[in-house]
Amino acid sequence: MVEQVSTDAAPNKTELPFSQGIVHGDTVYTSGQVGVDPETGELVEGGIRAETRRTMENVSAILEAAGASLDSAIKATVFLTDMDDFSEFNEVYAEFVSEPRPARSAVEVSALAGDYAVEIEMVAAIED
Repeated sequence: MVEQVSTDAAPNKTELPFSQGIVHGDTVYTSGQVGVDPETGELVEGGIRAETRRTMENVSAILEAAGASLDSAIKATVFLTDMDDFSEFNEVYAEFVSEPRPARSAVEVSALAGDYAVEIEMVAAIED
């Protein structure tokens, strides 16, 4: 059985054809999240650090709405538009994930669906 996850604590563009997250069994899969403030609908200002922080907060909100958390994250996929931001991204990302940190891929992309510097999707286990 597949169950949709939705929360107002993360950006939720209902006109787009995807879910914030999907639960299947005891696993939650988030859609890619960016540094958009869910209250304003606007990209946060402050560069890669601010975008990464807001992105991680958005991912965390979706995981929590599904009964998971960043502590139960299994896999993260990170898309950066500039690998020169990798070090600053990592500093902020490390504030949000604890040992054992999730497996992770990080790739540079030519563009994201908006003027974003980072997008993150995660897979996590539902906590008991």
